[in-house]
Amino acid sequence: MKLRKRARSGAEGANAQMTLMDHLRELRNRILKSAVAVLVAAVAAYIFYDDIFRFFTGPYCESVKDTDRSCTLYSFDLLGGFLLRMKVALVGGVVLALPVILYQLWRFIVPGLYRNERRYTVAFVGSSLLLFSIGGVLAYYTLPAMIAWLQGNGGPVTYVTAADKYFWLTVLMVAAFGVGFEFPIVLVALQMVGVLQPSTLANVRRQALVGIVAAVAVLTPGGDPISLLALSVPMYVFYETSILIGRLMSRRKRNASAST
Repeated sequence: MKLRKRARSGAEGANAQMTLMDHLRELRNRILKSAVAVLVAAVAAYIFYDDIFRFFTGPYCESVKDTDRSCTLYSFDLLGGFLLRMKVALVGGVVLALPVILYQLWRFIVPGLYRNERRYTVAFVGSSLLLFSIGGVLAYYTLPAMIAWLQGNGGPVTYVTAADKYFWLTVLMVAAFGVGFEFPIVLVALQMVGVLQPSTLANVRRQALVGIVAAVAVLTPGGDPISLLALSVPMYVFYETSILIGRLMSRRKRNASAST
């Protein structure tokens, strides 16, 4: 059985023949290279764990600096600290190796794409990485206010924060904001393929706003108004921006059709 891959010169070039086993071997090699990159990055994260630990506890320390609470995270069992270090190393390894992983994925799929498809793919992948990074940074700087609000509205209790739970709270918060910032990419892509129209998005603005707030309430782990507001506002701005981009694309298509 043979699978057809388009040549690197585009659909006009000669098609290269690759068997199913060739594809599977190539996929295996790409996965192995990605796994090695994750392993190397995880070892580096393990070695520099103290610096990483200080970085991800920064928001917590910032939230308690004007209170009588201590900037101390606790482990409640003997293995807790070591297991946390392993988790940080694994997550850090995946994050640090992400450029290599994406590059290997790109190298696997690019031979089967036309030249214009490659151009769009690079634009979408690049903008996705940029927006996810911006969302993660916003989440990091939103954490102190979120933690302060949660502790300030928790009543007369004494907080003893587990290091493991705080770590996963940080990871989930960054992931939620990162995913939320991918929202305009999805809307623009759906308009490009004709699934959505700018006029349709414009007509359901109110419903979209309610849906965004509801989705953010589910995505964010704290369930607090700080993170709800910090993510909902950019997502709605992205919604309006995607309508504008869709209208510009529609206008360009109409002009191109009129000139032919």
